[in-house]
Amino acid sequence: MTVDRPFLTEEGDALIGLVREIADGELAPRVDEYEDGRRFPRELFKLLGRAGLLGLPYPEEHGGGGVPYELYLQVLEELAARWLAVAEGVSVHSLACYPLATFGTDTQRKQLLPDMLGGELLGAYCLSEPHSGSDAAALSTRAMLSENGYTVSGTKAWITHAGQVDFYNVFVRTGGPGPAGISCLLADAATPGIAAQAPEKTMGLRSSTVAQVVFDGAVVPADRLIGEDGRGFKIALSALDGGRLGIAACAVGLAQAALDYAAGYAREREQFGKPIAEFQGVGFMLADMATQIAAARALYLSAARLRDAGRPHTAEAAKAKLFCTDTAMRVTTDAVQVLGGAGYVSDHPVERYMREAKVLQIFEGTNQIQRLVISRSL
Repeated sequence: MTVDRPFLTEEGDALIGLVREIADGELAPRVDEYEDGRRFPRELFKLLGRAGLLGLPYPEEHGGGGVPYELYLQVLEELAARWLAVAEGVSVHSLACYPLATFGTDTQRKQLLPDMLGGELLGAYCLSEPHSGSDAAALSTRAMLSENGYTVSGTKAWITHAGQVDFYNVFVRTGGPGPAGISCLLADAATPGIAAQAPEKTMGLRSSTVAQVVFDGAVVPADRLIGEDGRGFKIALSALDGGRLGIAACAVGLAQAALDYAAGYAREREQFGKPIAEFQGVGFMLADMATQIAAARALYLSAARLRDAGRPHTAEAAKAKLFCTDTAMRVTTDAVQVLGGAGYVSDHPVERYMREAKVLQIFEGTNQIQRLVISRSL
């Protein structure tokens, strides 16, 4: 990866150096094996956790890294340039820690957060359902409170890390219809009545397990309610602001990897007696790719600075997610084109990059939903 990051502090520069060392030494050599075998790299998440990379944007008092979101996102970008599924997994885990870290009680945080942020516990975020995707407020998974706790029944869909994790943030209906009837529970994955289904056969991110999770009378202790009853939808929406920025950063990392590979190929591949990079048709394509990536990076960093300053950034997160993921789709498609026929076979990673880019336009809110969020803000 060839990105120069001139505005980092000395500590930030050291962190990026550590991330690059781990990404080049531990992630890049394994990505093809795990992607081809559809294997989930659980041991690598433990490695990242022990290196302090799974709790970066959270307070040090709870075992986090205490780093600004602006720096955390650049870490995701570096990871995504080597292995998107791992970077996406780090982003999802960070999202799964958010409800407890932000809305949990002091007792809940002291009991659970250190292992979550340290990587000993891996998490998932259960919001979508088979008939409730973009319309998240229509979710129907029900939780009934009794003296034994909350009895949860329903099905969650498209859950990243399903069946591989130690805990689920599950958004459930504890009241009437609409957003006001939704609450958030933190459930141990080993709870009887919680079962991950067969993994989906995805186009890309094949080493990232995605599946439905069925809750069949699972009893979650009442003290695992996060925030107040009926506040779950607000928790979900506020968590998604950070999650969308995470996906934006991942998209930029993927696009950068595609550009780097395509540019290297174009310098080496000769036609008509000279490298194809010297032909204007190819050179201008590479120039446009580089410009789009630079603009995308600036956009997500700008939104991150607003978040770090404690200022509203919902629309800015939506803009970053929209632009960065659309950029990744364009850039990876163009990278395949630069390689020509060679780009269409799995001997070169741009084939994988293009397949992976597509999902970035879909999860954490489709790009049509991002446009809806942005237009409403206007």
